[in-house]
Parts: sequence; C-alpha cells; structure tokens
Amino acid sequence: MSAALTSLAVRPTVFLAPLGVWLVMAVLAVGNGVFRETVLVPKIGEYQGHVLSTAILVCLILAVSATYFALTSTTYARSELLLVGVAWTVLTVGFEFLVGHLEGTPIAVTLGQYDVTAGQVWIAVPMTLLAAPLLFGTVFGS
Repeated sequence: MSAALTSLAVRPTVFLAPLGVWLVMAVLAVGNGVFRETVLVPKIGEYQGHVLSTAILVCLILAVSATYFALTSTTYARSELLLVGVAWTVLTVGFEFLVGHLEGTPIAVTLGQYDVTAGQVWIAVPMTLLAAPLLFGTVFGS
C-alpha cells in the first residue's frame, strides 16, 4: 500500500481513548459552566462572564488535548487526527443542543450562541475542539 493511501487509512480502535478525553473535557465544561453562573456572572455580569468562561474553557481544552497527545503512545495518521477533531466538535455541539432541548431552550437561542456578529464568542470552543487534535497530534506525534 502506498504512503498516501496509508495516511488515509482510519483505524477505529484509535478513537476510544479520544472519546474518554472528550468525556473529561465535557466534565470540565460543565464545571466551568457552574463556575460561570455561580461566581463569574454575579461578580462581573452576564456578557463578561460568558466571554471569560469561554476563554477558560478554550484553555482547558488546549491543556487537556496537549496533555493527551504528549502522553499517548498511539501514533495517529493525519486523517485520524482530523476525525478526532470532527468527533469532538460534533459530540460537543450535539450535547449542547440536546441539553438545550431537554431544558426547553428554543433552538433559535442555542443557535444564537454561535452568532459572532452579535458579540457571541462561544464559536471559539468548537473551533478549538476541531483544531486541537491536529495541532497537538502533529506537534507531539512521532
């Protein structure tokens, strides 16, 4: 098999550990949300709390991702790193819409969180989730 085809091959088993990493990030995200609502928003206001909380979550995602890819013994193909990023992003956005639905939040409100023209910064989270595996998998990969 040529090197080009080998780099496109995807091994399903390499996605188990990143799924666990995503679960860790999901727990951190929920904790960050609790911190935002109980500490940040009462002290600095809704919008500022949202922006700071988003920045904190982006930093947590980067730290967890970097740690995983620095410590893992698994070597990932570029295509696998891209798929890990897509999976993390889809899981996160899906989780957000599911929770919103269960809480009775109108879909327009959830979609509004992605509107950068309205000053929303949440889009930084899924963008970070999408890019982090490729970034750190490349930096720390063998």
